Amino acid sequence: MDLAAAINLARQSAVDLVEIAATAVPPVCRIVDYGKFKYELSKKERDSKKHQAVNLVKEVQLSPRIDPHDLGIKKEHTIGFLCEDMKVKATLRFRGREMAHTEVGKEVMNKFLEQLAPWGHPDFPPKLVGKAINVMISPLPKNKRAKNPKEAKEEEAPATPKAPPKASSKAESNGKPEPVRVATDAASQSASFGQNPFSGLSVPTEG
Repeated sequence: MDLAAAINLARQSAVDLVEIAATAVPPVCRIVDYGKFKYELSKKERDSKKHQAVNLVKEVQLSPRIDPHDLGIKKEHTIGFLCEDMKVKATLRFRGREMAHTEVGKEVMNKFLEQLAPWGHPDFPPKLVGKAINVMISPLPKNKRAKNPKEAKEEEAPATPKAPPKASSKAESNGKPEPVRVATDAASQSASFGQNPFSGLSVPTEG
């Protein structure tokens, strides 16, 4: 179609003539509403950005003398990052005379990586650069990755049963304590002192 004919056709339909492929021979155009056309393009761009994988890197720092409890906390944090599809950079720093025993730091790092094997894998073997051992840990695919232990515990935790309501007496419902009854009649007193342990004793008299 000639350009003049296409423009006249677009004017008759009260829409616009938009060039789609300028490098094609002949150039490709569409008769569309330009405002609606731009909106659809922006919508496609937003949808494509949502599906793009965002590479976020978190950092975890260790030490050769790290306490086992602290190492467990670092492990939990790292598992949480890996389960959110984030990469983790683990760094073990040496201070002062610790550089004389770098094998201790390597053992700590290897142990740390072994504990994280169900959730992630190192991109390269741990490297000693300067006074630190560095390694990048990438998350495993979701179908091969273990579940987050925190989420598993929350699902397995049983619901706490509610305590049954405490039965309240009429006196307690009125806000007054129930009075304590004390037996004061003679029959009750005699019953309470009926068994006298000294009743069978005889007291000798003088003379």
